[in-house]
Amino acid sequence: MNNSSDIDSIVTPSIMGVAEIVLNVDDLPAMKNFYCSVLGFLPLSEGSYEDPPNPSGPPTIVFLQVQATDTPLGKNGHPVLLALIDYRRHAFAKAKFESLQISHSTLNHLAFEIPPESYQNHLRRLKQLKLAPVETSFPNMQAKAIFFKDVEGNSLELICHDGEIDQTMS
Repeated sequence: MNNSSDIDSIVTPSIMGVAEIVLNVDDLPAMKNFYCSVLGFLPLSEGSYEDPPNPSGPPTIVFLQVQATDTPLGKNGHPVLLALIDYRRHAFAKAKFESLQISHSTLNHLAFEIPPESYQNHLRRLKQLKLAPVETSFPNMQAKAIFFKDVEGNSLELICHDGEIDQTMS
């Protein structure tokens, strides 16, 4: 492709959804515990992929199920996943990263959609867990969200449709 007319002539491929999000982490067990206990993700699988190989070693990667999906990929065993990688030990990550520094990360935040009826329960629970949740409203998108951080400082968002905005806009 040499110019914009080449790009304009290409049919945009359809995207069915997010299949996987991958985070490099400092403390794999703590991050696994956080995402399972706070957000309710389910452990799907884990493995040890070190260089040199150590199949019986502690995991270097953990796959957590965020949500089952009704897509060809989902129907065949690949739900929406959050993969956590120990960047110091995982063979495919350790050559790419020297350290994790939040101030130098390109990650802004991860957002997860929640059912509107669960919003207040999520907010209460995050407060009980002392995760300092911050509420935000997005009237132009008819949505509201709760922002908080995981144990390694990554910003997370729980977002849902805000039916109250629908009523005020009518």
